[in-house]
Amino acid sequence: MSGTPPPDLILYTRPGCGLCDETRDLLTSLLAERAIVGRRVPTIVERDIETDPSWEREFFALIPVVELADRRLELATSAMKLRRFLSAALD
Repeated sequence: MSGTPPPDLILYTRPGCGLCDETRDLLTSLLAERAIVGRRVPTIVERDIETDPSWEREFFALIPVVELADRRLELATSAMKLRRFLSAALD
């Protein structure tokens, strides 16, 4: 594992978003898998789009949105896409 901590993984959500809940659970599982095999694991930081008008305008129709470093995945609901996203951003 690299000595440099990875950047935070940002998860844009809003209250009552079932897809956001599913993505949070998927990310938690995928990050646990990464940790078990010794790969870099970022910290998940959730951002409620309803707390910032610019986030709400930008992401309302796209959540859940995941950002890591300079990468973004919109409508992030597929375990396979999330796994590839994490691998591309971290490995």
